[in-house]
Amino acid sequence: MKETKILLSEKEIPTQWYNIQADLGFDLPPLLHPVTLEPTILPPPLFPRAMNDAEFSKERYIDIPEPVRDVYKLWRPTPMYRARRWEKALDTPAKIYYKYEGGSPPGSHKPNTAVAQAFYSKGEGIKRLATETGAGQWGSALAFACQLFDLELKVYMVKISYNQKPYRRILMETWGAEVVPSPSPDTPVGQQILAQDPDNPGSLGIAISEAVADAGPRDDTHYSIGSVINSVLLHQTVIGQEAKKQLEMAGDYPDILVGCIGGGSNFSGFFLPFLKDKLDGGKPDLRVICAEPMACPSVTKGPYAFDWGDTAKVAPIAMMYTLGHTFIPAPIHAGGLRYHGMAPIISALYDRGIIEAVALHQNPVFEAAVSFARAEGFIPAPEPAHAIKAVVDEALKCKETGEEKVIAFNLSGHGHFDMGAYDEFFAGTLQDYEYPGEKIKEALKELPKVGG
Repeated sequence: MKETKILLSEKEIPTQWYNIQADLGFDLPPLLHPVTLEPTILPPPLFPRAMNDAEFSKERYIDIPEPVRDVYKLWRPTPMYRARRWEKALDTPAKIYYKYEGGSPPGSHKPNTAVAQAFYSKGEGIKRLATETGAGQWGSALAFACQLFDLELKVYMVKISYNQKPYRRILMETWGAEVVPSPSPDTPVGQQILAQDPDNPGSLGIAISEAVADAGPRDDTHYSIGSVINSVLLHQTVIGQEAKKQLEMAGDYPDILVGCIGGGSNFSGFFLPFLKDKLDGGKPDLRVICAEPMACPSVTKGPYAFDWGDTAKVAPIAMMYTLGHTFIPAPIHAGGLRYHGMAPIISALYDRGIIEAVALHQNPVFEAAVSFARAEGFIPAPEPAHAIKAVVDEALKCKETGEEKVIAFNLSGHGHFDMGAYDEFFAGTLQDYEYPGEKIKEALKELPKVGG
């Protein structure tokens, strides 16, 4: 009988995170201080010391603390599926595999880093974390992790998602978090934005500003982030390490890797352990494709430049593909992809032509997601539905050429809290937002005046 699931045992959970900085062959541009514009490190009280150390480390492997790995056992290793039913529905000769991260308690890949960050903060005597969240997957994951390590949590949830996804808020509150819509009246940043625009739908840039403003003055609080920075991407590499082993068990190696990108964490965690093979010359033809929304196309439409990571300019400045820190994306349902910038690692790889990117509209994305759900059963979140659309496009190319390529993607979370988006799709009211060129052009005028 042909296998559908490729499973690993708990003892095969990775014992170390993989650090791509050891194998890039080049140095990433430095982080800059948000005020002085001089090179800096991520200073306390923003992150635990272990996060700061990992951010700049060149060590190839970094040990996963045993208490973190013990929590991972609640859902890891995650299964790898061969999408045989979907292959048949698409009538493609391609082999399609997907790594399913939706089986964690919060329903996504996010607790891979949330648990680590909560553990490190608890170890430094911290009592409380503050964070932002877009669609709510990150906030849910951190609420789960904080409950396990007895930490308080304040979540600034992008207002449009706060309104679109009330059950994400309730999930966070069930795990003990306090959740407010951002921009909020709880911080000076939020107060200023609301005074100028009471109907502001919010953005991840604004929510980050509020969370940093919350954590900064307090000795008992760390700021926690779910994507973008090197140390977060590092934590997610448990996904790709497991995936490599599972594909080896299936007797395959991918020709194409696909994932969605907002800040870059789920995709990086999936593809970086494979990318080592491309960088060292072992698999030079490996294609890596990241999929982003046309409404927030940071990589495909933005310049590669230094920019602040948040709207209020309190977070460090990074060299990245950006739409400008003041850019407010359209209220698409893929809230986790509505970030103005991209992870420095992904940005550097794209700038060098090592990886590819595509920008997609909402309706074709949901059409692909429904196709997948009707064949495979799992209902994808709107974010990984972008990856699914990119997989469809590649699989249909294989249909045209007759090539039996191996395509693997990361299904980073389930869509059980996103049925309102599917409802709009079936009703024909789901909107496709055009590339917001003029808005981006205006936002880019606010880039810091530094080199790069």
